[in-house]
Amino acid sequence: MDEQNKNLILATVLSFLVILVWFVLFPPPIPEPAPLDGTETSDLNAPTAGVTASTPSAGAIANTADVTTNAQPAETQADTPRIGIDTPRLTGSISLLGGRIDDLSLKDYRVSLDDDAEIVTMFSPVGDNAAYYALYGWAPGAGLTGEEVPGANTIWTVETGTTLRVDAPVTLVWNNGNGLVFRRTVAVDADFMFTITQSVENSSSSTASLAPYGILARHGEPQGLMNFFILHEGVVAMADGVLSEIAYDDMPDFDQNPREGARAEVTQVTEAGWIGFTDHFWMSTLIPAKDSAFKSVAKYDERRDIYQTEAVLATETVSIGQTVSVTTQLFAGAKEWEVIREYQDASVVKFIESIDWGWFAFITKPMFWLLHNINILVGNMGWSIIGLTLIIKALLFPLAYKSYVSMAKMKELQPQMEELKKSAGDDKQKVQKGMMELYKKEKVNPAAGCLPILLQIPIFFSLYKVIFVTIELRHAPWFGPFQDLSAPDPTTIMNLFGLLPFGGPEAGSITALIFIGILPLLLGISMWLQQKLNPAPTDATQQMIFAWMPWVFMFMLGSFASGLVVYWIANNTITFIQQYLIMRSQGFTPDVFGNIRSSFDRKSKSGKSDTGKK
Repeated sequence: MDEQNKNLILATVLSFLVILVWFVLFPPPIPEPAPLDGTETSDLNAPTAGVTASTPSAGAIANTADVTTNAQPAETQADTPRIGIDTPRLTGSISLLGGRIDDLSLKDYRVSLDDDAEIVTMFSPVGDNAAYYALYGWAPGAGLTGEEVPGANTIWTVETGTTLRVDAPVTLVWNNGNGLVFRRTVAVDADFMFTITQSVENSSSSTASLAPYGILARHGEPQGLMNFFILHEGVVAMADGVLSEIAYDDMPDFDQNPREGARAEVTQVTEAGWIGFTDHFWMSTLIPAKDSAFKSVAKYDERRDIYQTEAVLATETVSIGQTVSVTTQLFAGAKEWEVIREYQDASVVKFIESIDWGWFAFITKPMFWLLHNINILVGNMGWSIIGLTLIIKALLFPLAYKSYVSMAKMKELQPQMEELKKSAGDDKQKVQKGMMELYKKEKVNPAAGCLPILLQIPIFFSLYKVIFVTIELRHAPWFGPFQDLSAPDPTTIMNLFGLLPFGGPEAGSITALIFIGILPLLLGISMWLQQKLNPAPTDATQQMIFAWMPWVFMFMLGSFASGLVVYWIANNTITFIQQYLIMRSQGFTPDVFGNIRSSFDRKSKSGKSDTGKK
């Protein structure tokens, strides 16, 4: 076997290994996970999140110690009065027990494509499975006890408002009986941002020292985690321009922090930042005012299996007769790029980084921006992906042109190269030297065909990231049976390729890998047709490798997101057209049909040319 064949086999094996490793590390998306209300049974006597603090000095950042207090039983939770939340995009309620925002659902999103599917649940109260909620309060400072400040189990009273709506805030009030009156005003916009204003009025006979805080708490690890290398789920935080991400399964490995009363990581933020939890498509985030110093805490209470993030602001000193107010924000909803970008433009520093753009962010971000804007014009994500492919191919056309011209010239040099091999015999060094002289004389770059392929790798990975991570692709329809481009092709021979009213085998199963759909079949055919622009290699080993390659890729990529397969089909089709036209412009006419016929003719002579000089 000559050196060229060895290199070909090595390159092919390495290519297959790359795809196999990719397939193992980044398996195809599974069906939509269960809603965020979860199904895990929680202990009704488990504590909820609250805050006590060590005595802080005025102007300092308060230290939270044990952030858990005894929870109310489920029946008490159910009996606690609530005030409703009703906006164009949100529905739920606020519990007067602790003033918790612990009941929140997203009107625009359903857990599946079924007609009777429930809307997505964002927050759930204690007593429900996998409780998840936002809690606000004040950490006591000098001269105050935990009972004199509002916490997790404080019963608030409604002062103003009946239902929280856009432009209709509600205000809760609590009097500690010792001269401090606490108020909490909650407002919400038309999307997913709450504005929380906490105030304390001091009519006592002494100065009060206390620190406002916000907490996001999750009881137990969230239901339906993807556990996907390509996707971050867990804590996401911005601290003075530095993004940090901590997976849920890494939080139990935090060091014990005696001052926080649990396993915790603490960051002092001096100017601007935020902290919260991010899942596949949903996120909750505590956002102190810009230019406000605060203590950012990610915490895991292993005694009660509670995951928690906190934003503890600087301690306020409230003089006699004075009222102090502090305003923060809470994002709770879908990670929509356009909405998050608007919040960033308004005040939230680097909020767009809360979307997991991945290693190739410099490609992923502009690619998503372009895809998003094409979809605004076209109104269909499937055709938008094809439009994106056309633009990418147009941008890469100069490189592709040089590549295909070089390939055409290589074909023209084939007879001379064969003569060189015959004359050199077994002297491989003489063959290599002669080839390099021939390339230099004819001004041919044999590596020119590699650059477009190399550029396709980060583009492919970035588009995979865009399709899998961004919510804009979730349940995005194309046409007919392709109603979710973020999911694998639902057609298969088992449902007559979409003609019968039921789906195919479960994604990721062996059956799904075998009984592939229409899109993977088109992918294999498009790769096969690309090969037929050139004659079959003369070497039998090369012939076998090239013959199997389209069909191996067809099965390996068949269970990926259908939007990604649509891109690959469009890319192959455009490449076929480009290469055909460029080869003709260089004086060669590809004999596609002749090459197809010869591939089915076992007796055809190897080395039969597919091109003819014009």
